Amino acid sequence: MGGMSKLTRFGVSLETNLLAQFDAFIDKIGYQSRSEAIRDLIRERLVSEEWKKEDQEVLGIISLVYNHASREVTDLLTRIQHRHLDVIISSTHVHLDEHNCLEVIILRGQNALVTKIADELLSTKSVKHGKLIRTTTGQNIS
Repeated sequence: MGGMSKLTRFGVSLETNLLAQFDAFIDKIGYQSRSEAIRDLIRERLVSEEWKKEDQEVLGIISLVYNHASREVTDLLTRIQHRHLDVIISSTHVHLDEHNCLEVIILRGQNALVTKIADELLSTKSVKHGKLIRTTTGQNIS
């Protein structure tokens, strides 16, 4: 859906207090207009709807902070990455200090598989903190 999109104007009725809260929010974030903020909110909701379809192709970013002394996480990371070479696009390993590491893994594939891999990694005992960021390939969103 490349190129210049046609714009359509439409009116929205909101409670005065809700609009005031929204205006304060978009001002704090730095949006130039309500329209920009509303477009982003709509896209955010569309991405979250994409993630409800198990067979939808999605993009996921997993971050894991763990103690590198634990072989469990390192071995699991290696096994999972070797098993899913078709889904894992990239991974980056950062040594945070003498004990802690950060692993960031980017996956592209069917929602069900990306979620399964994330659950397997995030539930590993030695992971101190982890998160799956759910995003989109952008193909179905203008």
